[in-house]
Amino acid sequence: MTSAETLDRRLNVFRADIADAKLEGRVEAQRFITGEPAQIALPIIGLRPKPDMASGIDTELLLGEPIRVFDSADGWAFVQAEADGYVGYVPDAAVGPVEVATHIVIAPRTFLYPAAELRKPPVAALSMGSRLTCVGEEETRGTRYLMTANGEGVIAAHCLPVDQQISSDYVAVALRFLETPYLWGGRSGFGIDCSGLVQLSMAMTGKFALRDTDMQVKSLGTEIERDALRRGDLVFWKGHVGIMEDEKTLLHANGHTMNVARENLDEAIERIGWLYDRPTAYRRP
Repeated sequence: MTSAETLDRRLNVFRADIADAKLEGRVEAQRFITGEPAQIALPIIGLRPKPDMASGIDTELLLGEPIRVFDSADGWAFVQAEADGYVGYVPDAAVGPVEVATHIVIAPRTFLYPAAELRKPPVAALSMGSRLTCVGEEETRGTRYLMTANGEGVIAAHCLPVDQQISSDYVAVALRFLETPYLWGGRSGFGIDCSGLVQLSMAMTGKFALRDTDMQVKSLGTEIERDALRRGDLVFWKGHVGIMEDEKTLLHANGHTMNVARENLDEAIERIGWLYDRPTAYRRP
């Protein structure tokens, strides 16, 4: 039987009392279950390693993203994200019933209005990647809105049907986040970290990426030499990743500028070196 210590708790559902049925025979637990399907019901919510608001977030989940709920107690749900398998805790209030999403937000940030009227105070702010169930369209003064079942509206030009892609170039998507504030664990248009920028940008172009840098460096693409770098390649440090906009320019969410910024790669390597040493890998996804 596999020792729990050898399993990555970020990607495997296990505790002493319950574990994912897929892990039966690999870990010890009182019960093995499959979890109940659900989805995120709030615009953005932090996924935490512990059921404690004081605990730092590992990542964020966005409105409409599918999850599986393995336990609910004391106001917290123990969940796994369907998209990338990340495991953690969210408040019970963030969990809602499954709905069939029709559209996905493609603008870095947008608003959900109480009606098809941009002059009304919005009821929520949504990030790129949020998933909506829309039942119709309305137009007000030439602006088209997608409407939800309860009469809320979002700017139609800020969304696409879920079966369409925003672009085939994930770098172009990442560039839309320029100057977005840096947020440790962030994965939205309101705050994002280095690996979150990679993951969300790739997801919007139909490409899969795991969440954290140590996962990405092992799973994304093939290793290349530094002198072969071109647009779309990735540069990894221990605990950091950046995207090459072109042969010389690095695009990354970073704690130096505290936002998503462009930086000359040579200068970035020298600046980052004192904290993270030299790059550990160059990869072409």
